[in-house]
Order: sequence, then C-alpha cells, then structure tokens
Amino acid sequence: MLDFLLSALTPFNVSLALLGVAAGTIIGSIPGLTATMAVAVLVPITFAMPPDSALILLGAIYTGAIYGGAYAAILLNTPGTPSAIATTFDGFPMAKRGDGDLAVSVACLASVVGGLVGALALLLLSPPLANAALAFGPVEYFWLAIFGLSLIAALSTGDFLKGLIGAAFGLLISTIGISETSAEVRFTFGSQTLLGGVEIVSALIGLYCIPVLIDLVATPARHLEPAEQTRGFRLPEAFGALLRNKFNVIRSSVIGTLVGALPGAGGSIAGLVAYSEARRSNKTSEPYGKGNPGGIIATESANNATVGGGFIPTLVLGIPGTPPDAVILGALLVQGVRTGPALFADGSGVVYTFIFGLFLATVLMLPVGLLIGRFAYRAIVQAPKTALVPVVAFMTVIGAFAIRNNLSDVVLMIGLGVIGWIAGRRGFSVSPIVLGLILGRIAEQGFVQSWTIGDAIGDLWGQFFGRPLSMGIIALTVLSFLYPFWPQIRRLFDRRSRDARQPGLPSAPVGAIAKDLIAFLAFGGVALIVVVQSAGLNPEAAVFPRTVAIGMLVLVVLAVVLMLVQRKASKRGPQGSAVRRSLVPIAMLGGAALIPILGFALAGIAMALVLVFAAQHERSSGKAWTGLILGVGLTIVLFTFGFRYLLDVPLPMGLFS
Repeated sequence: MLDFLLSALTPFNVSLALLGVAAGTIIGSIPGLTATMAVAVLVPITFAMPPDSALILLGAIYTGAIYGGAYAAILLNTPGTPSAIATTFDGFPMAKRGDGDLAVSVACLASVVGGLVGALALLLLSPPLANAALAFGPVEYFWLAIFGLSLIAALSTGDFLKGLIGAAFGLLISTIGISETSAEVRFTFGSQTLLGGVEIVSALIGLYCIPVLIDLVATPARHLEPAEQTRGFRLPEAFGALLRNKFNVIRSSVIGTLVGALPGAGGSIAGLVAYSEARRSNKTSEPYGKGNPGGIIATESANNATVGGGFIPTLVLGIPGTPPDAVILGALLVQGVRTGPALFADGSGVVYTFIFGLFLATVLMLPVGLLIGRFAYRAIVQAPKTALVPVVAFMTVIGAFAIRNNLSDVVLMIGLGVIGWIAGRRGFSVSPIVLGLILGRIAEQGFVQSWTIGDAIGDLWGQFFGRPLSMGIIALTVLSFLYPFWPQIRRLFDRRSRDARQPGLPSAPVGAIAKDLIAFLAFGGVALIVVVQSAGLNPEAAVFPRTVAIGMLVLVVLAVVLMLVQRKASKRGPQGSAVRRSLVPIAMLGGAALIPILGFALAGIAMALVLVFAAQHERSSGKAWTGLILGVGLTIVLFTFGFRYLLDVPLPMGLFS
C-alpha cells in the first residue's frame, strides 16, 4: 500500500489532481455544465497518459465538479449541477442574509469530509458494497424514488397538498417523450422537439434561475447585500458549524456512499435523502430551509460521498454507479483496462494508486475550493445588478444549449422558468416539481418493471410489498412523510388541545382564492389531458403516467375543497414593475430566436442590452453606461469563446459568420 501511495504522490500525479479539481470546480459552477460534461469534455486528454494517472485526473475533475455546483446554488439559487439541488434550500437564504462567504466555506468543508468518507469506503468496502447493490431490484429502485419524494413533507409543511400536486406535475413532465420502458411516443402533441423529453438540467436552470432573474429585474433591491467588513474565509465559524453537525455530516456521508453504490442513483438522490434525514432529525431551534448550515452540510457531504461510492460498482462490477462513472468506464476501456472482480487482484497497481489519488484530490479541494469560492462570492456580491442580470441570463441560455446542443432546450428552459415563477406566486414551490422531474424516470422504470413482473406471476401486492428490503424502505418513507407533522398529530390525541377552542383565522381575500382556484384547475387540466392521452397508449407506457395523473386529480379536488372550506389561499403577490418582469422572458426568447441568425455572441449581446436597461433603476452617467455595456459584452464574448474552443461546444455561428 505504501508503494501505491507513493505512486499517487508523484509530482506529475499531484499536478494532475490539482488541475483536475480546479477545472472541475470551475466547470461545475456554471449552470448547465454538469459533472458528466466536465468529465466527458476532458476525457480525450487522458488517452496518452498511464491508466492510473488518467484515473486520478478524471476522478479529480469529477470531485471538483460536484463541489463546484454549490457556488451557483448558494449565490444564484440555481443548482450548478443536479446534485446541488438541496444546497439551494439553505445556501441561498444564508447568502441573502449576508452569510454567503460562510455558506461557501461550510460547503467546501462538508464536501471534503464526504469525499474522504466515500474514498475510504472505496478503499475498504468495495466488494461487499458492490454485492449489496446487486440486491436492489426494480421495486427497490421505485421505493427509493418514493423515499426521495418524501422530502416534500419537509419542504411543504405549510401547504403539503400543493407540494404533492407540484411533485405529481414534475413526475408527469418526466414522462414526456419516448417511453424508456416501451419505446412509445407520449404526450408530445406532434412536436419533434419533445421527442427527447424535457432535459433535466435545463429544466432545473429554468425553474430555479429564471424566477430569481424576474424578481431581480422587477425591484430595485440588490441581489445580495455586501458584508459590512471583509471577513475572509470565516473558517473558524465553518469548522464550528461542522462540529455542531458532526453526526449529520457522518450520517450524510454514509448515505451518499450507499446511494452512490447503487447503479443509476446518483448525487441528486443522495443529496435529497440526506437533506430529508437531516431535517427530520433536526434538534436545533434554527429551522431548515431558512438558512441553517446543517442543510448545506447534509447535501454537500452526501453528494461528494457519491464519487467514491459510485466507483465501487464501476470498478468491482463494471456497472457505472453514476453518469460520470459511465464516461470514466469508457475511458478505461479505451486504455485496455478491464473492470470487474479480478481488477483488484490483477490490476491492483492501477486501482489502489487511483484510490489514493482520489484521497489526494479530495484534500486538495479544500484550498482550491476556498480560493475559487471566495473569488466567486466577491464577484457576485460586488457586481452591479445591471451587469449581473444579463451575464447570468446568458449563462443560463448557453448552459441549457450546451447539454444537447439544442436551441429547443433553451426555449423549454425559459418556458418552465415562467411557469415556476407563476406557480411560486400561488404558493407552489418549485422544489417539489424538481423532485418529481428528477425522480420520475427512476420511479417509472422501477414501477413498470415491477408491475410487469407482478402481473406475470399474478401477485402485484407481493411484488411491491413482499420483499424485506422494500418493506424497510417503505417504513423509512412513511416515517419521513409523517415526522414533520408529528406535533399536529400529537395535538389530535391531546384532550386539552382537542377540547380547547381555536380562534378563527382571517379568511383570504376573494381575489386570492380565485387565483388559487385557477391554479388548481390548471393542474387538474394537465392531469385530465394525461388520463385521456394514456387511453391510446400500450399498457407499459400508460400505467405510470395514468396512475400519477389520477392521484394528482384526487389531490386537486381535495385541495380545492379544503381551500373553499377554510378560505385559505396564497397571499403572495408580484412585486415591482410588471413591464420589467415581462422583459426578462421576452428578451431571452428574442435572444434565442436571433442565435441562428447572428450567432451566440451577437445574439447574447442583443439580449443583454435589453436586460441591462430593464434592470437599471437608477440614473447613471454616459461613462458608466459605456463601461457597463463594454464589460457585459466582453464577458459574453469570453464565455462564447470558452464554450466553443475550450469545451468544444458547437455553438451556432450565425448566417453572417
């Protein structure tokens, strides 16, 4: 082992680990550029390297990209990568109250701990964990997805039914396109654009980032308030938060390792499950979702632990644990390395050198992550809103395009963003919608396969509820759903609370009730359309969306009845100028339409000019305007150059190129 450790610590491998972490962190911090893309873009440069060095570089890129997603989640309320979804829940509220620097440092420390735990499991527990992963069948994956959805109970305790309806809506969105279980086209209404379904990352960008941009443009308030004084990395406070959450960070790291070892699960599920468990077991007075560092610790330690956990089935079984692992597995095959049970014996030099290199990359992530995070925080806080809005808007457009090189994804991203903003005004949080969208495909595959097997053997009940592992996951799911409501449940059985008269709550205005009713009817209409459309599909393609749609209809009816009886509705209305709000999607759609004509850079600059004027609430001198426009234009040109020539994204050049 000492020889393998020394091999990992050669100057060449240390340099690769350092460069890989830095490159992965920067790429992962840009909305739309996932860890998979970061690894895939940089794979070709590893073909001339020794296998162990190539693995170290790719593992370092993967590790850095997973952590880098926390920057956008904390500072822009937009997950840089899908695994950072739950980081937005407490990271952005911390940034809004002036603790964005502390949030970045906490995320870095938690990521390092999670990464070390995952790498340790890869070193010591690879064969047994790989064998345990094989025990998961389709029904266990289905219940695991439902367990992930149990986070809705924690996120929506104020309006649980709206959370469930939003999750069902997200599940239905995930079924658009060609069915992965039967290859039948569903819910595209003849559109060629929707054949490939709704791309998850572009949908995340739209649902999380576009509403922030709309509200930012509509009001004169700053995006983030700058700190009164320079406070550096705030490492003592970050270490203190980690020590207070020591059980949280260990539990979340173990969850991330175990979920990462399940082929296909990934960091998004690990982060959501860890966040749900952390919130369920919270004993502090500071609630989750309002800026509790424990939420960041849970998510970031879990999703970074999936790096080591995902390599377990990849190396031991030859089955990729996560999408980036699939890319890395392909790179290994190109180099002639055959993964499988014999690899740890026959190729021990490659495997153990890589594992120690993964430890090295995780440790290097601490200084690299803190330095880049500090730079990102200062840049976001100090940037004027008139510069921040157009640059972030362009990043969302180019990021959504880069995933599949498809302008239709940009249009869908903007459309979903508008839907998310409208839904937020009526009390429908976008987080349950995102949960349903991410977990939908895993849930459908497990549900349909289990339903098919159960129907063939004539025992649907036994197939879904007869396996011990499934029953354990179901028990955890029920506990996770009910725990946030335990105080209300106790009051139902408390005679004094039950007999005490509750003062009447003021009724919501008629206008608010009418708007909520329209929102419920819109969701109900979507469910009815799915039920009708499912009638023309084959059973395998129809069973999951029809089941979800029927459940959604029941929830809508129940929510409408409760609203009319209790006369409670969302009172959150739009703020600021309606004209400025409307300019955000209009400018972004106009920019997308101009891309085939002018190319990405010129179309982006045209879009940015509109957004600069829309975000300007104070008078500025001509010199300031000139500097602002030149700075934004130069930034857009540099981003375009980087995507086209460094990341090799085939951006449209335009008719005038």
